[in-house]
Amino acid sequence: MSAKDAKYGFGRLIDLARSEPVVVEKHGRPVVVVLAIEEYARLRDGASGAATPSVAAPIKPAAKRTRTERA
Repeated sequence: MSAKDAKYGFGRLIDLARSEPVVVEKHGRPVVVVLAIEEYARLRDGASGAATPSVAAPIKPAAKRTRTERA
């Protein structure tokens, strides 16, 4: 899925990610994967060897960049 499609179809992205991981591409290159929280917990617990599911703390939104930082 393109980043543009993900942006304008965020609800659809969430629905798709609930059933399978979704690769999001920017300029034709894969940049992120969106997956269901259950799959994330399974992967995280498998890596750490934890017996109970855990979830990472919410991610804070990135600070907005100024015009000079974008250039």
